[in-house]
Amino acid sequence: PSSIRFAVDESPPPLLSAGLGLQVVMLIIASIALTPIVVLRAAGVDLERASWTIFAAMLVSGLTTMLQARPLGRFGAGYVLFMGTSGAFIAVGISAVMDGGLPLLMTLVAVSSLFQFYFAGRLSTLRRIVTPTVGGTVIMLIAVSVFPIAFELLNKVPESLRAVPYAAPITATTTFAVIIGIALFGTHTLRLWAPLIGILVGCAVAGWFGMIDLSHIRAQPWIGLPAAAWPGFDLSFDRRFWALLPAFVIVTIVDLIETYGDATAIQRVSHRRDRAVDFRSVQGAMYADVLGNLFSGLAGTLPATTYATSIAVVEITGVAACRVALYGGAFLTIIAFSPKIVSLLLAVPDPVAGGYIILVLIMLFGQGLRLVAENG
Repeated sequence: PSSIRFAVDESPPPLLSAGLGLQVVMLIIASIALTPIVVLRAAGVDLERASWTIFAAMLVSGLTTMLQARPLGRFGAGYVLFMGTSGAFIAVGISAVMDGGLPLLMTLVAVSSLFQFYFAGRLSTLRRIVTPTVGGTVIMLIAVSVFPIAFELLNKVPESLRAVPYAAPITATTTFAVIIGIALFGTHTLRLWAPLIGILVGCAVAGWFGMIDLSHIRAQPWIGLPAAAWPGFDLSFDRRFWALLPAFVIVTIVDLIETYGDATAIQRVSHRRDRAVDFRSVQGAMYADVLGNLFSGLAGTLPATTYATSIAVVEITGVAACRVALYGGAFLTIIAFSPKIVSLLLAVPDPVAGGYIILVLIMLFGQGLRLVAENG
């Protein structure tokens, strides 16, 4: 508590708030973009259609981040809780896109969010049904089911590099090794930047091998809408929908439990003095998470969730003021309307994305294992 420079209800200078907000955006932007990119590439969706999904992910993440900072009614926590796409939906997302394309994914995300609304208003019921042991096991199973998909990305290289069999393994290994090295041996502050630095180094290696094509980026405008159109809904509600709906509901409930933990943790680091957890604020964070999932389904992207990065940034900087999240959410919203930046994110080669996602899955598995072990 003594390290707090600006508490949650205080107002730091605008320039400081904007700088910290932009810093957090730089930390999480790769995660927000790469999760839907992995899903669409694994399902065989072309990059032009993927541009809409990235646009929707940035837009929903920005708007819900601002909602968490400045609640509207019962929606929002009133704390610095940055939002972004959830890696827990990779496996079910790939299944939905492969079975029915983006329209089926949109319908499943929107409908499953309605179940989240029910459980967000009944915390006691939720915690009895999905115990930490159940939730942790589901998280581990999600990670295990996505591993083969992540390894397939390591083999996807341009035709011109088929004769260079070591290009993809070197690129993926470099990405993975840089992130791990910084996470293990870097300073506490530098560790936050480990994923972004690893992706940039991996892209540099991929560029040296000739994997990156930037020609399509130059033609994109700085401000505008993506070239792809809104995918629309699949309202047939056929066998594919009912077969995948239970999986989506389970993952959304597990996702809600993660938000519960983040909303509790952020309160512990945002005040000058220790105080009891405000469960109304926790419930507000969960409602905002659910609204973000509903918006994600309507907009055409993967569900959003709170990022634990928010807690680490507040601990390191000592700035817990909501103004930081307001600026950060605004930056994410602006980036969404920049086709050039979205195209740059789509240019990340598959081996780099694969190396990063494998690390995310290892962390996801560890999180599930910790949930199971810590609760008997």
